[in-house]
Amino acid sequence: MIHTAQAGHPGGSLSAADIVTALYFRVMRLDPANPHWPDRDRFILSKGHACPVWYAALAERGFFDKAHLATLRKLDSILQGHADMKKTPGVDMTVGSLGQGICAGLGMALAGKLHGHDYHVFVMIGDGESQEGAVWEAAMAAPRWQLDNLTVIVDNNGIQNDTFTDDIMPVEPLADKWRAFRWNVIEIDGHNMEEIVTALEIGRGRTRMNAENPENPRSSALVCVPSSSSAACPPGVPTVIIAKTVKGRGVSFMENVPAWHGAAPNDAQAQTALAEIAEGLR
Repeated sequence: MIHTAQAGHPGGSLSAADIVTALYFRVMRLDPANPHWPDRDRFILSKGHACPVWYAALAERGFFDKAHLATLRKLDSILQGHADMKKTPGVDMTVGSLGQGICAGLGMALAGKLHGHDYHVFVMIGDGESQEGAVWEAAMAAPRWQLDNLTVIVDNNGIQNDTFTDDIMPVEPLADKWRAFRWNVIEIDGHNMEEIVTALEIGRGRTRMNAENPENPRSSALVCVPSSSSAACPPGVPTVIIAKTVKGRGVSFMENVPAWHGAAPNDAQAQTALAEIAEGLR
């Protein structure tokens, strides 16, 4: 997509790819044929510049035809440079202004509580985005309203628009900060699928697999369980998953290189990148 458009953000899309995959193909309750189903789980990619990975997941999941992927960032395309809820099926919130997605997610979670829906809201934010004050206003509000139907995922890849996050405005210690705001904190390797799924389903209030029917983990009640990084899952407490990730994950010349935050590969680079990703999936 980014190569075809010659514009976009590959680094943060690749760092988020494993988590977005787990959400759309294992964890979230969705119906691609009915994207406005009231009881669907919601996902907001607050770090909206990474929308290519979101579009890829939505297309693969069946929300729209894959032919649209070749139209990224084109005039009148349903796939703009930042996702638009009025254009893209499956997108629940227009994104792009950093710090705003978590605020919208909080509102959705509160609405679910007020109207008696059991859906869950997942919001992904960036570590650079965590420099925004609105993130911490939302972090303060969620425990106040006991929004245990809200899970925030921090894509902690260490790089933002210009360079390394620590060189701009350090955000660590993230875990201690979220705990101070009274959140249930889980720290994971954001490229370890078992850790990702387990953490997301703890946030959702479920174990990863139902022993009675391993082929259908939704077949009966699943409950929140302790993990090594989360001693308990108390009711009324929102969850934050701090995922240590690698910017540009899976492409050797992009990994941990700030220049690939928002740059498009040329023909040769695109071929190399796709080949390396394919090899990594074997």
